[in-house]
Amino acid sequence: MSTQHILQVSELTRKVRFILESELNTVWLTGEISNFVAASSGHWYLSLKDSKSQVRCAMFKGNNRRVRLSNKEPNKELNKSTPSNGQQVLVRAKVSLYEPRGDFQLIIEHMEDAGTGLLRQQYEQLKNKLNALGIFAQSHKKVIPKHIQIVGIVTSPTGAAVKDILTVLKRRNPSIKAIIYPALVQGDYASNDICQAIYQANSRRECDVLIVGRGGGSLEDLWSFNEEVVVQAIYDSAIPVISAVGHEVDTTLSDYVADLRAPTPSAAAELVSSDSREVLEKIVQMKQRLTQAMARKNQYLNQQHQHLQLRLAQVHPEQQLRVHQQKSDELKLGLTQAMKRLLRQAENKPQQLQQRLQQLSPDKKINQQQAQVKQLKQRLVYATQNNLQHKSDSFVHLIEQLHLVSPLGTIARGYSVTRDNNNKVISSITQVDIDDEISVQVSDGLIKAKVLTATLG
Repeated sequence: MSTQHILQVSELTRKVRFILESELNTVWLTGEISNFVAASSGHWYLSLKDSKSQVRCAMFKGNNRRVRLSNKEPNKELNKSTPSNGQQVLVRAKVSLYEPRGDFQLIIEHMEDAGTGLLRQQYEQLKNKLNALGIFAQSHKKVIPKHIQIVGIVTSPTGAAVKDILTVLKRRNPSIKAIIYPALVQGDYASNDICQAIYQANSRRECDVLIVGRGGGSLEDLWSFNEEVVVQAIYDSAIPVISAVGHEVDTTLSDYVADLRAPTPSAAAELVSSDSREVLEKIVQMKQRLTQAMARKNQYLNQQHQHLQLRLAQVHPEQQLRVHQQKSDELKLGLTQAMKRLLRQAENKPQQLQQRLQQLSPDKKINQQQAQVKQLKQRLVYATQNNLQHKSDSFVHLIEQLHLVSPLGTIARGYSVTRDNNNKVISSITQVDIDDEISVQVSDGLIKAKVLTATLG
């Protein structure tokens, strides 16, 4: 016990629920309803049973709103058909576990009558099979002719569908002929009849398109159009086929294989027939277009005629002679003008030569060079004067600078220079003794003196 994990009850039910939902997921099953309860919340609770077992089920209101059971009275409050105990149904459900009680149950997602459900299963299986074989592929579909003259109709000759088709054809375009290939459209022998009618129409090759269909009904009523032999006959048809089975909400396998699907037989007649009024309007439009095209063609031909007349007038000998005369006059006028220009040029030539000679005369060149020499002389004098002035200004500036650093300048400002008898400048008292004669130079002369004392500092 110490090495094992002890489960809580809630843990166990949770694990079992997980195993059931992950392993079984969604299942289809059929059974008889018992213990049916419609709760105030809108959910349904019931049991499904057979002769040996039963299982609890729940169907929540989000799913049961879509339930339509054909053999029961609708519930006015819920606005849907509610099941009753003892009713056989086909359901699609998820396997689960109701944890609070540990009860195994099914959560129903879809419910329908057992008979209809089996047919629908067969329908889906056959649809998937034929689709895998490529029977419904778009590449196999034939184009419906635009201009149809003869329509073949595969249906019951006494049904409402053929009457609706003929009425629409007569109203829209009475010129279209209809050939009826009679066939049963409901019952055990209907599928063989429909196939024979399609093969007969193909062997006779007398119509442009085939309408295969009938009026509306239940899934059982329309089942012959879901038979594989009928689907194959439509697929093999060399004549384009329009499927017109039931009402707009009804869909059969014949609709998938047909070259075109019409929601109703009347709609199929609408598709194959163009309205006579539309045809008349098109004729009027084509007449107008033809008239306009003829008018444009006449206008073009008139323009071509005028153009050819103009070209003929241009190549006429008289016209050519006038052209040549005009060209001769133009050449004569051009020659006269050219001769006048040459004469004027010859008359002006001596004057031009004289002007060129005067331009090349030595006197003119000498005068030009003398004027140039005079101008250069003036520029030289001006440059020399400027240079002398500049040098003079520089010399004065240098004298001033020299005077500032000259000893004479220093003496002129009140200083003096003292020398001994050897004319050496005395810069220290150590260079003289008492009674030595010295000379002191000032700005305006020389003073002779004798040393009386010499004191430091």
